[in-house]
Amino acid sequence: MSISESTRFGRVLTAMATSMDAKGQVDYDRTVELARWLIANGSDGLIVTGTTGEAPTLTDPEKISLWEAVAGAVTVPVIAGSGSNDTAHSIHMTKRAKEVGAAAALIVTPYYNRPPQSGVLSHFEVVAKATDLPIIIYDIPVRTGRKVESDTLLELIRRCSNVIGLKDAAGDLFSTSRLVPMLPDYFEVFSGDDGLTLPLLAIGAVGVIGVATHWAAFGYQSMISSFLSGDTVRAIKINQALIASVDFESKLDAPNPMPVKAMMNVLGLEVGEARLPLGDAPEYLRKEAQGVFDETNKGLSALGVQAAKPKKEIRV
Repeated sequence: MSISESTRFGRVLTAMATSMDAKGQVDYDRTVELARWLIANGSDGLIVTGTTGEAPTLTDPEKISLWEAVAGAVTVPVIAGSGSNDTAHSIHMTKRAKEVGAAAALIVTPYYNRPPQSGVLSHFEVVAKATDLPIIIYDIPVRTGRKVESDTLLELIRRCSNVIGLKDAAGDLFSTSRLVPMLPDYFEVFSGDDGLTLPLLAIGAVGVIGVATHWAAFGYQSMISSFLSGDTVRAIKINQALIASVDFESKLDAPNPMPVKAMMNVLGLEVGEARLPLGDAPEYLRKEAQGVFDETNKGLSALGVQAAKPKKEIRV
């Protein structure tokens, strides 16, 4: 795999939250508003109905309507989180994603089932061969119970020409460093862990599918650009300025997407609370969100990096 000047979908993609109203129903208008705000504030593309978008608690009609609403409202690539642990269902939803305008599909490793690597390979293969959409594989063993082994991914790429990317949230940098030189030039690896974006860039990733990119996309854009242009010192400094945001999104008592929703609400995007079993965010989270936003932007501004613009004055 070689690093090119341009990428298929951009370098900073945001796995966006899904807006809910006060009754916990999907608010499509506010989700579209969020999508447009994310693009205006540094995102090159959007993942709709990923983990951050609360995919596990969304119905099929809600997912399809979200893909259609966002894809119809923006000009950047919209990538549909259409995979699940049910192969036939993943095929059905990926076909629907194509019909309503998605540019690609993000297909997660089958979770809970804990299939052998032969099952992982077959799952991805039959989903990919059922569509002509580009497919990004989502490897996140902490949630799925199974890692996509390198040999499995390489065989999948050999069999399916539309498998063109990997969201790497496995946290196994050594394994990825061995994998990257064996990948075809068209295949793109994205960091799926905000805090490991810089080290993954160092071993061949092209960008990030992020969470903190909801409010710090300009920072990730600048870090990636600095690194790829050879200014590693500046890239390291920007990475350090992003640490508070990475810490904020990674909480045991308020898991993703609860911190993201708290941050967006504080910034005036009104995305509501998370559905059960996550539920309402702890009271302290809004105040902490304001502090994290201020700290992150102070650090980025000192490095000449553009800050995100709140939709309204921050109030907690």
